[in-house]
Amino acid sequence: MSVYLTFFAENWWRILITALAAYLLGSINTAVLVTKIVTKGKKDIRQMGSGNAGFTNVLRSVGKAPAVVTIVCDALKCVIAVLFGSFIFSFVQADTQVLQNEFVNCGKYIAGIFCILGHSFPVYFHFKGGKGVVTAAALIAVEDWRVFICIILTFLIVFVITKIISTSSIISAILYAPYTFAVTFIFDYLSGSGCSLSYVILSTAASLIIAVFVIVKHKANIGRLIRGEEKKITAGKSKEQ
Repeated sequence: MSVYLTFFAENWWRILITALAAYLLGSINTAVLVTKIVTKGKKDIRQMGSGNAGFTNVLRSVGKAPAVVTIVCDALKCVIAVLFGSFIFSFVQADTQVLQNEFVNCGKYIAGIFCILGHSFPVYFHFKGGKGVVTAAALIAVEDWRVFICIILTFLIVFVITKIISTSSIISAILYAPYTFAVTFIFDYLSGSGCSLSYVILSTAASLIIAVFVIVKHKANIGRLIRGEEKKITAGKSKEQ
């Protein structure tokens, strides 16, 4: 772990640049922009439906096509941010290729976390944004495809059973850290060829931070789920449970 303490201390400026760039990119909230374009500036997605500036509310309140644009752009901005973080940290010198890869992955996590923060608290839109589910999924996809497959399968299974996006998102978030630990510990660390134990701990901690953030942003949804008021997504329009 001392290697990582030195790494973070010596590369504080890389962390700062990556975090700032990712936050500003994440602050470009597609849901707000798409809704304004579709309604010719007459409506704000944050004043429609659930009030959330994200994919699900756009789907319910504006339509399928704007929702598709929203989900694609929200994912794309995080992919770009994570690739930028990867690029910035690729210049860090390491004693081994394994450690070099770990440093690059740290750059990805830093970029992803701050892109999610930007999406949820966008500086361009009075710090009122979305819940960060799609943005977080994009981070997971670029960071570790194995964990991404676990998350997607979990989301789809829960959604097929419940037809509720928030339930699927919350359960996927709850399992994100355990999935990350299991994959990195079993398939990378124990195999002796993938990563150090320090990286297993750091990646699990990073995924836990993201998961807790996403769950907290679903506080209102959790309340509606408890009261049986959360809406389902059907082939047609959403409906009350």
